[in-house]
Amino acid sequence: MSITTVQVPDAESTISLRVKDTGGEGAPVVLIHPWPQRLEIWERQETALVGAGHRVISYDRAGFGESEPSHGEAYDYDRLTQHLHGILEALDLRDATLVGWSMGGGEVARYVGTHGSERLRGIVLLAAIPPFLPNTPDNPDGPVVDAAWREANEYLANDRDGFLEMIAGAFFSVNGELLVGEEIAAQALAWAKTADPTAIARCQEAFSTTDFRGDLAKVDVPAAIIHGDADEMVPLEYSGARAHAALPGSSLVVISGAPHGLGITHADEVNEALLAFVREAPSRA
Repeated sequence: MSITTVQVPDAESTISLRVKDTGGEGAPVVLIHPWPQRLEIWERQETALVGAGHRVISYDRAGFGESEPSHGEAYDYDRLTQHLHGILEALDLRDATLVGWSMGGGEVARYVGTHGSERLRGIVLLAAIPPFLPNTPDNPDGPVVDAAWREANEYLANDRDGFLEMIAGAFFSVNGELLVGEEIAAQALAWAKTADPTAIARCQEAFSTTDFRGDLAKVDVPAAIIHGDADEMVPLEYSGARAHAALPGSSLVVISGAPHGLGITHADEVNEALLAFVREAPSRA
């Protein structure tokens, strides 16, 4: 098991990203973390997957954890997905399953929409934002209005610590009740504080405004959606349920009482669903 720095394309140059690769001969699973976290958030899933014989790759998104900030302060999904593609190419990963949690689900969708599925066995959207959150004329039920993310960015600019504390609490909470110990919430907050402030703000804009409906239409590999029915940050009815409807043949696992941070609060149930999917998805190697 190693953590290394991988150089991947970034517009006209390259960018250094921290990548953790458990190694091994098993089918690879690539974990793409939620905003504003870092690769350590996946510890419970990594342990379960490695125990089942899989090679697990996780990485810090540009500007988060110990990865270099994106050049030109660009954090749109096209740029971020270019980084993901660069990692798959640098490690020559094939027959891989991409797992995107929250914001990471957007990178999964955009990867297939842009780069196709040649290197993939399947995809998993975990409490993920696709297909489209903004409230627009062609998406009148979308929960995110333009003013909301702009106000959140203003809050971040004026009180970064307060903003991140609010997010860390909401991540693990249902109806205001924290479902984890204070030490776990504190650790998540500490990880979030390592992120570049510009990366946090620009990524919030990206996941609050990007349309993934065209990307999901190009998915031609098995897909699983895992979502909590008590997710208050990315509600099931606006995201996971709609992604399931947009992906014929996909599986939908709804975890009762689970908030947005279900990979920690309901790790056993998430891991069971995740392992079942990667075990049953047919190899394309």
